[in-house]
Amino acid sequence: MDRRDFLLSSGAVAIAVAAPRALAQGSDDARLSAAFTAIFDRQLDLSPTFVTSLGLDKGARAGAKSQLDDNSKSAMMKRLAMTQAAIKELEGFKTANLSAPQQLNLDVILYSLGQQTVAPATFGLNSAVRPYRIFQQGGSYFSTPDFLNTAHTINAAADCDAYLARLEAFARNLRTDSAMQRDEAARGYLAPGWSLDLTLVQMKKLRDQPAASSSLVQSLVKRAAAKGISGDWQGPAAAIVEKSIYPALDAQIAMIEGLRPRTAAGDGVWRTPRGEEIYAAALKSATTTDLSAAEIHAMGIEQVADISAQLDTILQGAGYTKGSVGERLAALNADPSQLYPDTAQGRSDLIAALNAEAKLMQAKLPQAFATIPDTPLEIRAVPVEIQDGASNGYYNRAALDGSRPAIFFINLKAIGDWPKYTLPALNYHEGVPGHHLQISTAQTAGDIPMLRKTAFMSAYSEGWALYAEQLSDELKGYATPLDRAGYLQSFLFRAARLVVDTGIHSKQWSREKATAYMVEKTGFTQARCQREVERYCTQPGQATSYKVGHGVWTKARAAAQAAMGDRFDIKQFHAILEEGAMPLSMLEARVAARAKMGNF
Repeated sequence: MDRRDFLLSSGAVAIAVAAPRALAQGSDDARLSAAFTAIFDRQLDLSPTFVTSLGLDKGARAGAKSQLDDNSKSAMMKRLAMTQAAIKELEGFKTANLSAPQQLNLDVILYSLGQQTVAPATFGLNSAVRPYRIFQQGGSYFSTPDFLNTAHTINAAADCDAYLARLEAFARNLRTDSAMQRDEAARGYLAPGWSLDLTLVQMKKLRDQPAASSSLVQSLVKRAAAKGISGDWQGPAAAIVEKSIYPALDAQIAMIEGLRPRTAAGDGVWRTPRGEEIYAAALKSATTTDLSAAEIHAMGIEQVADISAQLDTILQGAGYTKGSVGERLAALNADPSQLYPDTAQGRSDLIAALNAEAKLMQAKLPQAFATIPDTPLEIRAVPVEIQDGASNGYYNRAALDGSRPAIFFINLKAIGDWPKYTLPALNYHEGVPGHHLQISTAQTAGDIPMLRKTAFMSAYSEGWALYAEQLSDELKGYATPLDRAGYLQSFLFRAARLVVDTGIHSKQWSREKATAYMVEKTGFTQARCQREVERYCTQPGQATSYKVGHGVWTKARAAAQAAMGDRFDIKQFHAILEEGAMPLSMLEARVAARAKMGNF
C-alpha cells in the first residue's frame, strides 16, 4: 500500500453525492428529523453532565444541574440498550425517501452510534480508547472537580444549591468508581503500576487540602461572591467535602494502594484480556478507518523521516548545525531566549502572548473562511490539582447558548515545556483556525441535527486541527523561520505518535523505550515526552487520530483543487465544516461530491 496516498476502508455506508443545500426535501425527511430529536433527547436524559456542557441545564432541564452522570455498570448497560434501540430505529430509514443532507445525517449518525456500542457490548468496558476505569487522566476524582469549576455556571443562588447537590453526587460517584474498578481489576482491567502511582499522587493532592480551603469549596465560594450572591456557601460545601467526599476518596486511595501490587506487568493494552482485539477496536474508533497497527507504524516512520528532513533545512539556516535534528531541537528548546521565566508572572506573560497571537490570527480568518463564528474563547492554565496527569493542552467546547465560553487549557506545570517558537502552532491547533473554529462552526450550523452538532470524531477533529496549523502557514501566521520550525516540530511530534502508540500497544514497547524515541526524534524534554507517552499507554489509539486525519484532510483538498482548477475556492472548501464531523471516508466522498457539483 502506498502510505502517501492510502485508501480508507472504514466500513462506512455509501453516502449522498450531491451538495447539502442543492437538493429538494425528501418525503421522509421530517419523520427522520423527529427521530433524531427524540434520540438526542434520550441521550440528554441519561447524561446531566452533557446537558450542562451544552448549556441546556435550564427550563425543562433545570434539574440536570443538580446531578452528575450515573457511572455504574447498570447505567452503562442502560446506555448500551438505548443506543442499540436507536440504531434499530434508524436502520428502518435506510429505504426511506430522503434528501441528500438527510441521507448524510443518517449515515454519519448510524456510524457513530454503532461505534458507541462496540466497547460495552464486546468487552464490557465504557470505551476501547479508555479501557481503564481509574488512571492518571480518568475517573471521577480527575474529571469532576474540573467539570464543577469550568462547566457548572454560577449566576444565582439556585446554581449554588445545585453545586452542593453535585458535591454529594461526586461522593457517590467516587464510591461507584471504586466498586467498578474492583470488579474490572478482577477481570484484568487495571492501569499500569506507574499510572496508579500518578493517580495516587493526584488523589492525595485533592485529599490533603483542608476541606474549607479545598478547590472544590473555593470554586463555589469565589464565584458566588463575584456574582454578589449572598449566603454561607463555604460552610455547607466544606461539610459535604469533609463528611462525604473525603471518606469516599480515602476509601478509593486505600483500594488503589491495595490493587497496585496486583496489576499486570507491561505498559500497553496488550497486557489485558483480549488486548489485541481492544487495540484494533481503539484504532478503528480513533481513526474511523480499518488501517492496521503495522500500516500506521510504517506510516509514522516514513513521516518522521520526511518532516525531520524539512526541519533540518530550517535549523541549518538558523545556525543550529550540530547533532541530529532531535538534538538541535533540544538545544533550541533550552535556549534562554526561548523560555518564559518559571514564575507566576512568566506564566501570565505566556498566556497573554497566546491571547495576542489568537487575535492576530482571528483577523486573518476572512482570507480563508466565509463564515466565522463569534463564539468566545478563553485561554487558561490547567488547574494545579490535575496538572500532574493532565494533557499538555486541550479544548473544552462552549455552551450552545453562549452562557459559557470555550476554553483552551494549557498545562503550565513545567513552563520550560513551552519554548516561545512552539506556541503559535499550539495556539492555531487548539484555537483558531483549529478546534475552536471547527467545533463552533458545527455548533452554530443551522441545518444539521443536534446529534451531529455535538458529535466528536477524533480523526476528523484532530486531523482538522493539524490541517489548521498548516493553513496558518499559508496565512503567514508564523512570523519567523523558527516559528515555522515550531509548526514542523508539531507535525513531527504527531508523526512520532503513530510510531509510539503502535509500538506500545502492538509491539509491546515499554514506556521507557517509547519515551526515549520521542525525546530522540522531537527534541522535547524527557518529562514532557514521558507525560505524553503515559497518556498513549492508558488511552490506546487516540494519538494516531491526528496524523491519519490530517492526511485525509490534505488529500481531500488536493483532490478538489485538481478537479476544479481555477474554479476552486478555499472559502467554499472550508464551508464543509458546516456539515459537521464525519468519518474520514465520508469526508473524502463529501469533498469529491461538492467538487463535482462545483461547490468549491
